[in-house]
Amino acid sequence: MNGGPSMEFSRLVEVYERLEATSKRLEMTDILVGLLKTTDPEIIDKVVYLTQGRLYPSFVGIELGVADRLALKALSFVSGETEDLLLDRWVKEGDLGKVAQECVTKKKQRTLFSEPLTVERVYGNLESVAKASGSGAQDMKVKLIGEIVHDSGPIEAKYIMRMVVGKLRLGVADMTIVDALAQAFGAKVDRERVEATYNISSDLGAIAKALARKGLVGLEEFRLRPGVPVRPMLAERLPSAKEILEKMEGRAALEYKYDGLRVQAHLTNGGAHIRLFSRQLEDITDQFPDVAKELKDAFKGKEAIAEGECVPINVETGEMLPFQEISHRRGRKYEMEAMMERYPVALFLFDCLLHDGKDLLNETYEERRKLLANGFRTNERVLLAESFITTDPAQAEAFFEKAIASGCEGMMAKMPGSKYKAGARGWQWIKCKRDYKAELTDTIDLVVVGAISGQGKRKGAYGALLMAAYNPDKDMFETVCKLGTGFSDAFLIEMKQRLADSVIKERHPRVDSKFDVDVHLVPRHVLEVAGAEITLSPVHTCAWGEIREDAGLAVRFPRYTGRWRDDKGAEDATSTKEVVDLYLAQKKKAE
Repeated sequence: MNGGPSMEFSRLVEVYERLEATSKRLEMTDILVGLLKTTDPEIIDKVVYLTQGRLYPSFVGIELGVADRLALKALSFVSGETEDLLLDRWVKEGDLGKVAQECVTKKKQRTLFSEPLTVERVYGNLESVAKASGSGAQDMKVKLIGEIVHDSGPIEAKYIMRMVVGKLRLGVADMTIVDALAQAFGAKVDRERVEATYNISSDLGAIAKALARKGLVGLEEFRLRPGVPVRPMLAERLPSAKEILEKMEGRAALEYKYDGLRVQAHLTNGGAHIRLFSRQLEDITDQFPDVAKELKDAFKGKEAIAEGECVPINVETGEMLPFQEISHRRGRKYEMEAMMERYPVALFLFDCLLHDGKDLLNETYEERRKLLANGFRTNERVLLAESFITTDPAQAEAFFEKAIASGCEGMMAKMPGSKYKAGARGWQWIKCKRDYKAELTDTIDLVVVGAISGQGKRKGAYGALLMAAYNPDKDMFETVCKLGTGFSDAFLIEMKQRLADSVIKERHPRVDSKFDVDVHLVPRHVLEVAGAEITLSPVHTCAWGEIREDAGLAVRFPRYTGRWRDDKGAEDATSTKEVVDLYLAQKKKAE
């Protein structure tokens, strides 16, 4: 490597083997601390990205993009076995990495003529695969993957192929890496500082390099910057306006809670350049060129980062439409003109994080709203979220009813004087949805962690899904119900296809479950679920032991609402604490 930094890929793979062998977060953290402390600062960012199962921060938008068939072709190229035979073994094994491991073991292909397999070389080839385009790109990708698999040992081949198909299976969450970085380069008391930096940069690789080079001083280099998405602030929930005002010490700023897609807009050069990011920090600018155009016309400043809710509308009546309408445009790259005409949207802005170079995260809610109003002209497609500050429960209730009548989900309450806490969930923001008004129709967002094969009419499809809430304290997904109603025949077919990329052979290490299921799934997809009530359960693990020693909490009579929350990641789903709060609120009403 011409005297530059180098790390044998086998050393990184040894760490991956240890990570895969445990589901304990503290043990994972200790393993990562050892890795980070002994990695050269010049390549530590690559090590972190690979451990996350990516090549760059998620917002960059460059993915490997290797289809299953191309991955099989590459493995066939190296092993000499046919693609059909490899596919059959993949289906039976459920893990292309293990198939690659077996192929390399049998072939014993590492020779004196093999080049050293380093982290830099593996990363470089995978990066070239991701960037390859145009004529001959497919053959080039096969060659690049084949080169590093050819020079790998069996265990190395396993992880290379898992990376190629996007199924690394380590069970390492971003917050576990944050813990490890804090312990490796600072101290446990500095964890909040590392997390705060991550919340405004969304880039653990860059943070790792800064810490490895300069220690905690390196974090001072990170600032709010247009084009780099901020992890969004999140809300707690309460069922009534009265309880919200009590929680906010008698005064609250209320806003409509729109039923749409949360969007973070980054504007530079007076709006000449705009990037739109989803709640999951995915660049969705190409999916909403009409929103970008309207924002450019509405923007009055030089640069800004603003947040809003992208809502489907009826252009004839101006009425807001259900969220499902906007989902038709998600992931679309082609026929965008037709999509814009068929599924028009409006953007309701509700916060401003950066304005003409000034970081507003530590400014008050009122100041941020003021700068938001000053920074944008409103029009038919770019509007400010309806807002109202009150101390009167009756007025708050009336505002809530007005929001519902306007087609919204409910209302958001924000504490006047509060700061914007990127990436945090707290009582400074509280949501009150229509469904929370009635204890029998609560809706929660749950993560799919398993599936049960269908019988009778559903044979060949999934008959039910095992759903879980997220416990951030344990970094685990805890089961809360089996979901088997609310599915149309068409959706049953679609559902199996959409979940196919998440199928794994064994229970995911971050899933806490007492159930045997036919299919295990990576906790990735989020669905909105309604239910009759929250009950104590002897079999579900959500909040196990918190209410009663030998019981968890479950959703009784759950049903799918028709809303697939692809705007949310697994860690953004309803938390265990929220389920507990719903149970306690329900119990209080019954008393």
